[in-house]
Amino acid sequence: MPFPCRVTAPVDLTARNSFAVHATARRLLEVGDIATLPAVIAALPDDGTALLVIGGGSNLLFAGDAPGDVLAITDDRRAIIADDGDGAVVRAAAGNAWHGFVLWTLAQGLGGLENLALIPGTVGAAPIQNIGAYGVEVGERIVAVEAFDRNTREAVRLDAAACRFGYRDSLFKRQPDRYLVTAVEFALARSAAPVLDYAGLRDALQARGIARPTSRDVADAVIDIRRSKLPDPARIGNAGSFFKNPVVPAATAAALRAEHPAMPVFATADGRQKLSAAWLIDQCGWKGHRDGDAGVAPGHALVLVNHGGASGAELLALARRIAGSVQARFGVALEPEPRIVGATW
Repeated sequence: MPFPCRVTAPVDLTARNSFAVHATARRLLEVGDIATLPAVIAALPDDGTALLVIGGGSNLLFAGDAPGDVLAITDDRRAIIADDGDGAVVRAAAGNAWHGFVLWTLAQGLGGLENLALIPGTVGAAPIQNIGAYGVEVGERIVAVEAFDRNTREAVRLDAAACRFGYRDSLFKRQPDRYLVTAVEFALARSAAPVLDYAGLRDALQARGIARPTSRDVADAVIDIRRSKLPDPARIGNAGSFFKNPVVPAATAAALRAEHPAMPVFATADGRQKLSAAWLIDQCGWKGHRDGDAGVAPGHALVLVNHGGASGAELLALARRIAGSVQARFGVALEPEPRIVGATW
């Protein structure tokens, strides 16, 4: 059965992951209209071969080749589907580039996503990782996620509660082979108090002389901060922050803080404490470290970088060494943010 989409076979995935590591797949299926997705899935051979769904490739580490076919949704339609004057519900297909979508919502006079500006990737990937930055998680703005359930072969619409959002986590991340995100609905406001509590954001606005920032002001400040701290994947391969900030019991955090008074500790809603993975890694001396072409960004200890010719396996080996040193010194386990293909953590 022919595929009702664009097919490239075989395919080199080097340009489709922000680490820019070499990997291949049997086929790349690019779906330009999400309405055709059921037919695309039905045309896949029933040979047990895995199907990897990718967005912008900014949250992937290929430690080996993709084990089968790769599917990418390129449908980038978006629209306001409800508007009461004070706020609106916006629906965006999964293929929208995330940052471009954020800028589009701001151009419509809608706030809520400005703290998440300049995050790489696509709209379809955003709920999977429950992306977050500068005091906001995308799950707080989501009304519903539309997906194709590969178990039932049906389209489903899951409200925010059903998505089971957590810190860099969701139902979709826990069941990556079941749900294929096709579109996301967001509730955004025309006038809402900006979220400015994250360290550095309020200071950046004050430095600009902005006392009452608009959503666009906040986005511009976030963009400048991110550009000053994080390396550009177009210049050096990386996937942004590689490790999650570990969340530990309050007693564990208190004991660590007593031994290391300078350790940053942040409260969470459930009473546990969040530690700074960047601080832990920096204390172990990894910032700016380099093993061949696999390294750690000199300006940010959380960011692993590919200086040109590193393989995914080499980057993974470095990440494991970093996590091992943090475990040995602080007794804290680190977990990666990106999805690892071709190996297990």
